[in-house]
Amino acid sequence: MLRLSEAHKQLLSALARGSRLQDHRDLDGGKVYKLHALDDASEVLIAASSVAYLQRHKLIESNMKFPAATYLLTDRGAAIAATLTIPA
Repeated sequence: MLRLSEAHKQLLSALARGSRLQDHRDLDGGKVYKLHALDDASEVLIAASSVAYLQRHKLIESNMKFPAATYLLTDRGAAIAATLTIPA
């Protein structure tokens, strides 16, 4: 069952508005997830558990690039994001 937290909703809305979610990998294979604003002026750290949840429910998918994969809304994720009324 899909239960979106406020953090999930915020992330989906930001992606729908054009922000970019990327995983940044270090030399040891660790990942840090960052949401980059559309104007690239700011970035926000995103919990790995939020990214995993949205992937598991097929709302986002990775383009599998190395060293910084970008996560995109799926059709299902975009449809859900369109129903959210979260201000920028």
